[in-house]
Amino acid sequence: MSKPKVVVLGAGYAGLVTVRQLTKKLSPEEAEIVLINKHNYHYESTWLHEVAAGTINPNQARFMISDVVNPNRVRLIYDTVQEIKKDENRVVLENSEVTYDYLVVALGFVTNTFGIKGMDEHAFFIQDIDSARLIAEHIEYQFAKYSAGEITDDDALNIVVGGGGFTGIEFVGELADIVPKLCKKYDIPRNKVRIINVEAAPSILPMFDKDLVSYAIQSLESRGVEFRMGAAISECTPEGFIVGEDKELIKGGTIVWTGGVTGNPVLGKSGFELVRGKVNVDADLRVPGEENIFVLGDCSWVMNKETGRPYPPTGQLATQEGVVAAENIKALIRNEPLKDFVFDDKGTVASLGFSDGIGNIFQGKKLQGKAAAAMKKVVDDRTLYLVGGPKAVLKKGKVRPF
Repeated sequence: MSKPKVVVLGAGYAGLVTVRQLTKKLSPEEAEIVLINKHNYHYESTWLHEVAAGTINPNQARFMISDVVNPNRVRLIYDTVQEIKKDENRVVLENSEVTYDYLVVALGFVTNTFGIKGMDEHAFFIQDIDSARLIAEHIEYQFAKYSAGEITDDDALNIVVGGGGFTGIEFVGELADIVPKLCKKYDIPRNKVRIINVEAAPSILPMFDKDLVSYAIQSLESRGVEFRMGAAISECTPEGFIVGEDKELIKGGTIVWTGGVTGNPVLGKSGFELVRGKVNVDADLRVPGEENIFVLGDCSWVMNKETGRPYPPTGQLATQEGVVAAENIKALIRNEPLKDFVFDDKGTVASLGFSDGIGNIFQGKKLQGKAAAAMKKVVDDRTLYLVGGPKAVLKKGKVRPF
């Protein structure tokens, strides 16, 4: 009898943790493990706003999968998933196909524009390493062209960011750090460059309380960030965002949309039942009605039984799901009882640039300023450790020993 094959789709937080845990929990004789990912590297998706601003090198935010997963223990396939044939236990790839006994779907997110006219055509998205790097290169190119006299319109220097959630605010925080350096490099007065955050809701960062949000707004405004809250975007044009009932045009030479994400479109194409682009999974992280398919991370909603609402999709949620999914796959293979997923919320920290931030940690303790910024780096390194182990932290970590 052949040993069962466990196929994991995606080497993001959830997928990579699942694979690393499986190699610890199961012997080579118990299961064949296959990891399929589009690229031969993993990237820290919660660091992409720094890549997009140009405050860190793209290579700091990624590492080779083969550096943290033993290719002799795990079969690594670098290919793009096209469709999952659930009834046939088969995954169709761009260049081949793979059968499975147990499947973990952890394909991550794609940007959700909510059907806003022109957004797909005219805005940049912080979606992966390449799209983030393109934003940083475009911003600097605008500065270079302005400095050289190739463009003379001051609006071309404006950076307009749609969305006042986590990614949008962390991104403008990084911009507040990098713009003065770019101005100095290209001999452009700082007051020529506007950083404008546009949010439809009455405020930003809905996951934080009013005191911390107020601190974030004041901190960012003091460093030159402008906020347009309560300004719904009706259209994105090559010139900028059109907002409000009076159709005001907020002009920018760099237009970035960070206002929403949804699960990978492979889910819908493969016939999964979706709620707002994601799969509602059972407490054991399996798809309802499917004994052998787990869906994790940005592709799923996991319900918080206390609130009746899904847990917000974060890096810490994805890594914890990976641990439980691996445990439950081991249980299925060994014919043991499965366990329910229970989220251990260790708090939330948002950066507002390199040396500023806000956070709630340890059951409601508030942090702001440099303490929050330091904690954010610790959180990033902890996630890096969970995903890639000590080797990844030594190579790519943000907290450097003296």
